[in-house]
Amino acid sequence: MARKPSRAGAATSRRTFLRTGLVVGAGTVGAGLLATGSPAVARASSSVITGDVDILRFLAAIEIIESDLWEQYNELGGIQDSEGLGGSGNPFYTAALQVLDGDMPQYIHDNTDDEFSHMTFLNAYLSQVLGAAPVDLSAFATLRGSVATGVNTAKIGKRLTNLLQLNVDTSWWERYRSTENPDLGGTFDPAVPTLSQPNGQFPAIPRDDTDTKGSKVKKPSTHLQAIANTAGFHFGFIEQGGTSLYPTLALQVTNAVVLRILLSIGPSETMHFQTWHDKAGNAPALTTTINGFTLTFPDLAGSTDPLLKANLIMPEPCDFISERLPECAIIRPTLDQFGGAVATVNAFTADGLFIGQSAAFFTTLMNLAKAADAAQRGC
Repeated sequence: MARKPSRAGAATSRRTFLRTGLVVGAGTVGAGLLATGSPAVARASSSVITGDVDILRFLAAIEIIESDLWEQYNELGGIQDSEGLGGSGNPFYTAALQVLDGDMPQYIHDNTDDEFSHMTFLNAYLSQVLGAAPVDLSAFATLRGSVATGVNTAKIGKRLTNLLQLNVDTSWWERYRSTENPDLGGTFDPAVPTLSQPNGQFPAIPRDDTDTKGSKVKKPSTHLQAIANTAGFHFGFIEQGGTSLYPTLALQVTNAVVLRILLSIGPSETMHFQTWHDKAGNAPALTTTINGFTLTFPDLAGSTDPLLKANLIMPEPCDFISERLPECAIIRPTLDQFGGAVATVNAFTADGLFIGQSAAFFTTLMNLAKAADAAQRGC
């Protein structure tokens, strides 16, 4: 994948938001931007309502969370280069990921870079253009994380998310192969039932070097391959969430520029999801025991069941708006009756992503989510 060379200053700047908890003072740069920027930006700043700001602040929080988890994946399994993502790579874990696809390190790197760009842009737009408070979750970056070879040792004890005890919902796999729509009451079974068993709490990255013991670069152990398979399905779980979240919240936006932001970032999340949807299907069938629980990955590549078959990665046409209308291939859900933002927080919590976090963290994140869901589209 050819990529435009990054500007060193820009790369360093966007990492700084997460790593140092930078908060740009409201209006410090905004006045200059509005004075010299496009008329459209100036109009946006004067007509953005509180609900639009609440939506942008929640999305900034989610992108900070995604940046943190993808950074951990990249440290151990992504491309290590000069873009400043941290870590030095773990050859055994990387090799296990490459069983799913040889380009996994590049894809992980690029997904990580994209999430940092989303997080940095949203916070910059809030502070520099709207004069609103950006989101800073650095006070909650206290989780230990992996200590396996390849992690950025400076980040040990400074993680925001947990990738060591996951309970991954894989019902998204069946949802996109079904003709049913969750917005209209459709329900779906998980593709990998044991991955979401109660109290399973499976790692998606090596917890320490004991998880890579017995592996060779060309032949990962069954234990390590199960960890890489878990990551493959977790990638899809995370990115299908963003795929639905952006269009769901876009329905509540009033300002045209803010709507443009959501409609422009959202499809990039869908591109991520489509990539991981394809790669998860290559996870080799296996059975092993982790944390005392049996974990089984079925042979999806060999399945003939249309709800499980690995190469059916395009959205199946489903009911949309009304069951009386023709079926249509769409992103779903996009109209969650419980609220897109709160539903996202609940899904990430059920995933185990926040195991170890403080009560203050949950209060902060849920307050942001409730404010976003309360936003109403103006006339």
